Amino acid sequence: MRWVWLALAVWGALHPARWFIAWFAQNGYSWDGLFAAWRANPATTGLMWDATIAAVALTVWVISEVRVRRNWEALAAIPATLLIGVGCGLPLFLFLRTRPLG
Repeated sequence: MRWVWLALAVWGALHPARWFIAWFAQNGYSWDGLFAAWRANPATTGLMWDATIAAVALTVWVISEVRVRRNWEALAAIPATLLIGVGCGLPLFLFLRTRPLG
């Protein structure tokens, strides 16, 4: 399963990036425009908040797990989540969490 998590982390980084790159190509490099698009209608706003809440929950989980297990490498899931997204950060955390701690 460990390698499935890593494959999902890579997919979660690359696949959404394709859509962001396409959006920037059509609309120019504008963070304000991107944030406005995330609030364009109730559906996109709901998805934005869903992803935000999931990112906060994952961050809290990572911090609490690292405090108990002392698996410092798992902290890499936090910047992956905040800079790339939950689709990358969660499977990356699961990949790092399932490594042997021997």
